[in-house]
Amino acid sequence: MTGGDEGGSLVAGARRLVVKIGSSLVTNEGRGLDAEAIARWAAGMAALREAGAEVVLVTSGAIAAGMQRLGWSKRPGAIHELQAAAAVGQMGLVQAWESAFAQHALHTAQVLLTHDDLADRRRYLNARSTLRTLIALGVVPIVNENDTVTTDEIRVGDNDTLGALVANLIEADVLVLLTDQQGLYTADPRKDPAATLVRHARAGDPALESMAGGAGSAIGRGGMLTKIHAAKRAARSGANTVIASGREPGVLMRLAAGEAIGTHLAAATATLAARKQWLADHVQIAGRLTLDDGAVRALTHDGKSLLPIGVVAVAGRFERGEVVGCFTRDGREIARGLVNYSAEDATRIARKPSSQIDALLGYVDETELIHRDNLVLL
Repeated sequence: MTGGDEGGSLVAGARRLVVKIGSSLVTNEGRGLDAEAIARWAAGMAALREAGAEVVLVTSGAIAAGMQRLGWSKRPGAIHELQAAAAVGQMGLVQAWESAFAQHALHTAQVLLTHDDLADRRRYLNARSTLRTLIALGVVPIVNENDTVTTDEIRVGDNDTLGALVANLIEADVLVLLTDQQGLYTADPRKDPAATLVRHARAGDPALESMAGGAGSAIGRGGMLTKIHAAKRAARSGANTVIASGREPGVLMRLAAGEAIGTHLAAATATLAARKQWLADHVQIAGRLTLDDGAVRALTHDGKSLLPIGVVAVAGRFERGEVVGCFTRDGREIARGLVNYSAEDATRIARKPSSQIDALLGYVDETELIHRDNLVLL
């Protein structure tokens, strides 16, 4: 851990980023949506896109924007009032982002998620497929928590955690948490004049939690502690985290250019390696896929995905999103991964080309039975 400028920016060279922007920045501390600030951040993300990076935006501010539209000066405590504020505010929030990105000829898509969406295997894969497709189409996904239906989470207002979950979901290289603070300090700078900004540290370092302060603004509910926890969560899939001030001019492009702005928390494991380790560590598998020699060779030597045509037998009872093992004809497990189809549907499309999946099942989730990004060789 260091308070100096060593190490540069973790954003430099990142291929895929999740950018989370807090309520106080989006709403100018509750005084309505800050259209000028939103335009500046949209311009920054458009510049990142122009430089070749993929960007997903996680934006707070729906409840705060709704409060402003409804004329409420104080955040209500009742869940149904918070949900109503979120429903009203979400309209203006997304409209503001859509208009800002349109100035750069970029399309946007609204994606509302709950923590439950990312805990359920099937919904997790559906959300993952949707986000990956939007990114591939050149669309900027705008993610927010679905505050109109959540209950416990709405009391926390913790889009920092949502940002980390999205980073895990799409295997982002970096999670950028933009806030109204410069970053993490060694102590509360409002109380301790000797406090210094933590420039670089390891995500998950226990010492960071003791440094983190309390609650955030009166509009949002995230504090520095939620950002430290989010960085720890993001690091599980290998994503680095940067906590920086959204009021810093040109902050995103300066980070991308290598400038060490804010606090940079490095993950101990590379993105792909962390995901592969998670798959390899599954003690139990939900089912078995027996592969022909061509599929074995495609996986082990060519780094390919597993297609249905290479599967000669399906065993076990599993659903989409569960971990299954891939075996040779003589019973040797060579790989395991997250399967895109249930056991019943996998049986129906086994030994068939991917072009026939729709005719056989009446739908197509993926052309692969297991995508190579969700597969680890043993």
